[in-house]
Amino acid sequence: MNPSTAQAEVIVDELVRNGVRHAVLAPGSRNAPLAYALHRAAHAARLRLHVRIDERSAGFLALGLAARTHRPVPVFCTSGTAASNLHPAVSESYHAGVPLLVITADRPPELRAAGANQTIDQHRLYGSEVRLFDELGVAEARAGQNAYWRSQVCRAWSAASCGMRGGPVHLNVPFREPLVPDDDAEWFESLEGRPGGERWTEVADRGAGPSSLSRLRPGRGLVLVGDWGAEAASAWGERYGWPVLSEVGGVGVSGAAAISTGMWLLNLPEFVREHRPEQVLCVGRPTVFRQVQRLLADTDVEVLLAHGGVDGSGADWPAPAHNVREVAEAFGSGPDPSGPGVVDPQWLTAWQQADQKASAALHAALDLERWPNGPAVAREVVDALPENALLVLGSSNPSRDVALAARQRPDVLVHRNRGAAGIDGTVSTALGAATGHGGPAYALLGDLTFLHDSNGLVLGPYEQRPDLTIVVFNDDGGGIFSLLEQGSPEQRGSDQRNPDQRNPDQRNPDQRGPERGDSFDRVFGTPHGTDLGRLCAAHGVEHVQVPGHAELREALRPQPGLRVVEVRADREELRAVHQRLHAAVRSALLG
Repeated sequence: MNPSTAQAEVIVDELVRNGVRHAVLAPGSRNAPLAYALHRAAHAARLRLHVRIDERSAGFLALGLAARTHRPVPVFCTSGTAASNLHPAVSESYHAGVPLLVITADRPPELRAAGANQTIDQHRLYGSEVRLFDELGVAEARAGQNAYWRSQVCRAWSAASCGMRGGPVHLNVPFREPLVPDDDAEWFESLEGRPGGERWTEVADRGAGPSSLSRLRPGRGLVLVGDWGAEAASAWGERYGWPVLSEVGGVGVSGAAAISTGMWLLNLPEFVREHRPEQVLCVGRPTVFRQVQRLLADTDVEVLLAHGGVDGSGADWPAPAHNVREVAEAFGSGPDPSGPGVVDPQWLTAWQQADQKASAALHAALDLERWPNGPAVAREVVDALPENALLVLGSSNPSRDVALAARQRPDVLVHRNRGAAGIDGTVSTALGAATGHGGPAYALLGDLTFLHDSNGLVLGPYEQRPDLTIVVFNDDGGGIFSLLEQGSPEQRGSDQRNPDQRNPDQRNPDQRGPERGDSFDRVFGTPHGTDLGRLCAAHGVEHVQVPGHAELREALRPQPGLRVVEVRADREELRAVHQRLHAAVRSALLG
């Protein structure tokens, strides 16, 4: 047995002993020893192997699997820019607290200094966005390496899974040739692990449970749910009469304290002034809505963070006003709610009554809007989901539309890539999350998010296809910018001039010069004109385009396999739709 084969076999074996059940491989030449070892382990049913030709998709597939299985998932790639393409998934893993093991093959040191092909500097390639970086020594035909290889795998596993959540770890493994197994199956020392399939190194319980908040006080409080902890947040809200507001509205949040229209209410300054909380318990890290950031920036509001996996560095504290009072991993028990003055029943009641009024006005106004629009499609999708379904949301308008328009569905599990909040790899994340979920799974994505990871649909004949329905809201471009400053009438005013005052190229639609069209549409709207049906057909993925409510509901019935449901829309009215919905909610609450 050659050294590279021996090292790869030990690495994979020790990963399985540490609890790896899924592994993702992006094939290459330099990581061939690991590819052979992984295939043998999969053939022996020791793990499930997922192979992807695109490293970026591979990284996000592993991320989705890790997010749903709550254990580190390794992703393997070859050397060079292959490793660079894993960086977006590493960033998301780091900021979202998802355990991920990135194992990159590399040239040995003597080839890095010789201009070898597919060679870049992979030492600490991901900078500060990993919990641990380690480069293994090049395998050699000498004694004592089995223990070293195994202990380093255990070290990496522990670093990735430490804490309530987790994070990314990077192992760089330089291999010398030969990179393929030889005919000799023997190694001059034992390569066995611990007896009974145990880990080489057991990391003992560090002795203390998750740190708990101690400065929560009864009264007029608010629970704000970001990207985790909805169940615990709901229980706290019901126990102490604190309204529970989530960045996904009422989806995945249960209990009488859940306020499904919370994002609308926080966007009414007059309402917030009359219902300002004394404390905000922020669970996770909210990242979507500016009205949430305004609340957290209010110097009269004390902020406490139940963050999960907090490392004490403060790197990800959502604290615009720097007024965080306390940070911990968990809520703690809190005071006895039956004590005098602990619960203010009028406080929660006021929020519940406002929620009822806002919800009725919102849905009545939405019923009057022309189909399809983003909020209406989001409502239809959530309404149609079967019990205990998984819903993966794209980071742009889908996350906002579900939060603003969906009715309460506490039985639905939501996943969002909100660590770094990019649109990278969302199709692959959905595939991984659906595989880890094991039940009916859905994704609601915008067209740009879908196109950004269309390589996620490249599934070879040996690869598992989970039961996943991807709903693509296709408004031919970047609809999110219609709701931001770039899409305001003031910013677009220069593009709405009298036709006679425009550039001659803009007056003649037959001229296809590079400056034709208004600047907003060109550089923010970014129309693409891609035929999603043909794209899906090229990948052998079922595709259906739905024109209305009934067809959408029919297409969302649980079915086995992978398919894409497309809803085409015009984004020109997007800003106006949101403004009319906001006006309806405002009128219902403030007159």
